[in-house]
Amino acid sequence: MPAQSLIIQKILRAGLVLAAAWGLAFSASASFPDKPVRLVVPFPAGGAADIMARGLAHHLSATWKQPVIIDNKGGAGGTLAAETVAKAPADGYTLLFATMGTMTINPALYAKLRYDPVNDFAPVALTHITPRVLVVGQSLNVNTVSELIERARKTPGRITYGSAGNGSSSHLSGALFERMAEVDMVHVPYKGSAPLLSDVLAGRIDTTFDSYTVYEEHLKSGRVRALAVTSRVRMGALPHIPTMEEAGLAGYEVSNWLGVFAPASTPPSVIQALHAGVVKAMSDADLKRQLTGLGIEPKLSTPAELGELVRSDLRKWARLVKASGAQVE
Repeated sequence: MPAQSLIIQKILRAGLVLAAAWGLAFSASASFPDKPVRLVVPFPAGGAADIMARGLAHHLSATWKQPVIIDNKGGAGGTLAAETVAKAPADGYTLLFATMGTMTINPALYAKLRYDPVNDFAPVALTHITPRVLVVGQSLNVNTVSELIERARKTPGRITYGSAGNGSSSHLSGALFERMAEVDMVHVPYKGSAPLLSDVLAGRIDTTFDSYTVYEEHLKSGRVRALAVTSRVRMGALPHIPTMEEAGLAGYEVSNWLGVFAPASTPPSVIQALHAGVVKAMSDADLKRQLTGLGIEPKLSTPAELGELVRSDLRKWARLVKASGAQVE
């Protein structure tokens, strides 16, 4: 057989193989998902992350006509859940509902981490933003951020701020405030927001940077006051409360975010199908209204935008964790 004919046959065979691969990819995308999807949540049932994940899962199930099963794997600051998904088959049927802490604070906080937030995951979509609220108790007679900064400068090492634990977003929000406002405050870590709330209400802790949902009823009753929110824009649930920047601390921003990730090497066609499903689910008007009422901002992104957010926040929190001295073995 002439050499030219052999070359033509090889080209044709290669084309058929490529066409078959494209066909399989298209078929996988078109039929995905065709069985239940597991959404791994890095915290126990009943918490804020779990509530957000269940709302998303409910609407994803309706969109995909397949069950989306919540798998709560709390412990070790979310590292157990992240490890589970990092090692799962890259087929789109095991997903991680990750937080800013899981993906961008833990790498700086834990001396030995068994997952890589960049190389072990494929970003799907950002879904939620949960700003912190700077809350003061009645024992601290200040009404603005400027007054708090002035008081802290006059009494260095006297004003306390509580957090949900070393390295938590509430801790690092306070550490960032100290650094940017050039004040010296005392950090008091707790094992979660519940015991911290009790001490803020009792006047044993002066202030905290915590979730609106934790303090909602006490803000409405006047037992605590909100001085500012830590996001770039005002919260829908607290439209009358200024951002930290509006209150005078230019450049300050902390917005705890949550989003969906798949294992690395998940086919692009599956990532595209996952992204489309998440966008449709999170665009539901009732879900958006419910979240806004809880002080949670629905927020969507492309996979590429979420990947860039992870990389930029890794740099940001590495610097701050180092400066704060927080470390977990």
